[in-house]
Amino acid sequence: MQLLCHRGYWTRPEEKNTLPAFARALEAGHGIETDVRDRAGELVVSHDPATAEAPRLSELLALHARLNPRAPLALNIKADGLSPLLAAALRAHPGAAACFCFDMSAPETLRYRRDGLRFFTRQSEFEPDPVLLADAAGVWLDCFERDWIEDSHLAARLSAGREAALVSPELHGRDPATAWARLAASPWRHHEHLLLCTDRPANARTTILAP
Repeated sequence: MQLLCHRGYWTRPEEKNTLPAFARALEAGHGIETDVRDRAGELVVSHDPATAEAPRLSELLALHARLNPRAPLALNIKADGLSPLLAAALRAHPGAAACFCFDMSAPETLRYRRDGLRFFTRQSEFEPDPVLLADAAGVWLDCFERDWIEDSHLAARLSAGREAALVSPELHGRDPATAWARLAASPWRHHEHLLLCTDRPANARTTILAP
């Protein structure tokens, strides 16, 4: 299993989606989940409407290429119409094979497929039928009100040879202890195609992946 540091490996909330948090994640051997939108015609990293201080996506990609280009980089798409800019940016990126986009609407996902971008489709208790599953590189398994480990979606995706990214419950304000315990006891915890997006990478590694 590979950990995705949600908005980077931050130690204080104000570090979320900053270059130091991204560098810390990559240097620790983890992947990154982050948010991408546009500002003044340029791709930037920001969950909310971007300010002038938002890092440019090109800065994150340069960091990724330099520190750990094989680490997964999950790009949460926050605006429509970005696929041409993203396709151009990733074509020039040596770590593009480790990157994927997710959270687009169905019409936007079609555009990402057309532009040859690697994408994950979504599945949750409210989205039982993933869009364009046959063309997706993997499935983003979310858990708004109940834990993913309690259903069969994880086993179905991994046993079919598809990548699966789990959203850890703390991202939705819930204690992850029960879900993590189930995952630690499952046969999937060391699966090469399993990702866990978490705000607590150090705790997750100790709790789930420790021998």
